[in-house]
Amino acid sequence: MKRFFGSAFGVALLGCLVLAGWAVWSAGVFDGPVARQLRSASVYVAPGVTLDQPAAERVIGNRRLVVAFLEPGADLSDACDSLGGAADGTLAVMLSRDGDDYEKYGCSRLPGRDDENFGKAFVAESMIGNGIDGFADRPVDALKVLVVNYDLLVRSGAIPDGGRTVSPSLPRYLIATAAVAAVALGSLGLYLAARRAGRVAVARKERREAEADERTELAAAAAVLAQRIIDLDQRYARQKSRSKFAQGYRSLVTDYTKLLPDLGHETPELRARVEKLLTRARKLSTQKG
Repeated sequence: MKRFFGSAFGVALLGCLVLAGWAVWSAGVFDGPVARQLRSASVYVAPGVTLDQPAAERVIGNRRLVVAFLEPGADLSDACDSLGGAADGTLAVMLSRDGDDYEKYGCSRLPGRDDENFGKAFVAESMIGNGIDGFADRPVDALKVLVVNYDLLVRSGAIPDGGRTVSPSLPRYLIATAAVAAVALGSLGLYLAARRAGRVAVARKERREAEADERTELAAAAAVLAQRIIDLDQRYARQKSRSKFAQGYRSLVTDYTKLLPDLGHETPELRARVEKLLTRARKLSTQKG
């Protein structure tokens, strides 16, 4: 295991696992239902609460405002704490029906809420829910009042102007970049490997064809040599055994017999031996006596 993670592949795999874990964590895998919904939407509706959510979303638009309609008796403070970083940059409002009124809890997620903008955040949290109690049975109208209050706070400078932007977290960008890079580098690697394999295959084919041609040429030369020996054999039968021709013929046949076991393996040395024997056979065919 230590050797595996010490290799380049193991290090890359470990880096990808860390990156993936970071992406999963920052994407809100451990978020509660309120944070999970408000991470990419502006309205959360608890089970059992009646509300036209698309209409509510349209009322808020792209303002830096998120609203959660929780079930009666819900702990609004805990709901606010559960948001974590899901609604950063917004003013969050937790609402719960309490008879003919709303129980309200504002929690600012705006920049600097705990430092230089603490006072502004306190004002925004205190004023955002003003006037909504008369619309407990009409939640969309209650949202319209919240939006009016929000716009007033923007004009007063308690809330920074501008719309809410929901963008993927940095790990997601890194994962996407890593995926694209892996595909690009993988494709390039496959292309280069295929080209190399093609070159190797072509070179191997050419080498085999050259070896086959050389074996064919050797076989042809050996066949010519064998025919020469057969032709000389007829003359040898008519010669005296001690003649110069007879001695040369017997020497040629002896060398040819030694050559036969090696004919299945073509080598430059073997080709040279065949050519040498052919030269001797030609000289014998022109030799007199």
